[in-house]
Amino acid sequence: MSQATVSGRGAARWRRGHPWIYRSDVRVEPTGGAPGVVGVDDERGALLGSGLYSPTSEIRLRMLSRGDIAVDAEWWRDAIAGAAARRAGIRATAHRLVHSEADGLPSLVIDRYGPFVSVQLLSAGLEAVRSAVLEAIEDVLAPTGIVLRNDVPVRDHESLPRVVETIGEIPELVEVDSDGVRMLVDLRGGQKTGAFLDQRENQWLAGEVAGGDALDLFCYEGGFSLRMASAADRVVSVDQSARALSRLAENAELNARGNIDAVQANAFDFLRSAETGGRSFRTIVLDPPAFARNRRALARAMAGYKDLNLRALRLLDPGGHLLTFSCSYHVSRQAFEDMLREAAADSGRRVVRVATLGAGRDHPDLLAVPESSYLKGTLLQAIE
Repeated sequence: MSQATVSGRGAARWRRGHPWIYRSDVRVEPTGGAPGVVGVDDERGALLGSGLYSPTSEIRLRMLSRGDIAVDAEWWRDAIAGAAARRAGIRATAHRLVHSEADGLPSLVIDRYGPFVSVQLLSAGLEAVRSAVLEAIEDVLAPTGIVLRNDVPVRDHESLPRVVETIGEIPELVEVDSDGVRMLVDLRGGQKTGAFLDQRENQWLAGEVAGGDALDLFCYEGGFSLRMASAADRVVSVDQSARALSRLAENAELNARGNIDAVQANAFDFLRSAETGGRSFRTIVLDPPAFARNRRALARAMAGYKDLNLRALRLLDPGGHLLTFSCSYHVSRQAFEDMLREAAADSGRRVVRVATLGAGRDHPDLLAVPESSYLKGTLLQAIE
């Protein structure tokens, strides 16, 4: 196995539990420069462990194991089996099985959709050992079919192509059960690995607080809408994508929910129109896409978040609830909450925070890796 040598700073980062070692902290690149699993030592010659090497990425090494533990076929099987076992109590047939760094498997994502799994290999180092990874997935999880959703922008930084591949027969749509809500999922073309699984528990919460008229902005295929429809009188579901709204209609019919009104519109335009028209809602969900793709976009993103939340708060009935989220990593939780305070003040409403929200239990974040805590959410209630 080739060997890499890293700086004292890089070694200390790994000893503190963060598996990323950046290009600037690699003192000696592995011989030959091929991606894959390599040994890693520090400048004093002490063995740190093994990691995934990506020769063109700023994240040069993603550490897998400590000391002289061999990263072989058995290691991959044990690691995937351990991640799956930690989720054994989840009843939903669609959930995350491997959440990359949080499960000690950086750049690997595995989601279960009933008898199928959707997989992402997000680094050149991992791509180089894909046969071992896929063999372990088949041995441990025994899926009917595998979809490789390697069509994400992060692979550009790894000099990898964006592709979608399948192993076995994959139907056009897969029906899953999300804690009692039935959903049709397109594993080849749906968002992320097919659906937004990280919001499953927050969708359940939205159903708990819903009532009266509800509004679901950026509704996609209806995860929040379907849950709220069981308790609300009507749900207005807004999205710009006609394709997503068509799937929402199918999902509504599948669950016998006739109280969902799908509206194709820009969320900002809808809020302005609703405010002008004097509309109000008992429950509102704001789950926008990432507004800040990089730090340069942060100021504009925060202005967008504030505009959305300010207008949503103005539309809330007294006693109504707002579930609001940001999935932008570059927006810190502190910045998100500061924005909400400003929006609440400008709205003229007295607002309390009922709960602080994040991704579901199947999407844990590693304490040593703040980058893994990407989804921030808050449940607010307008007191008056």
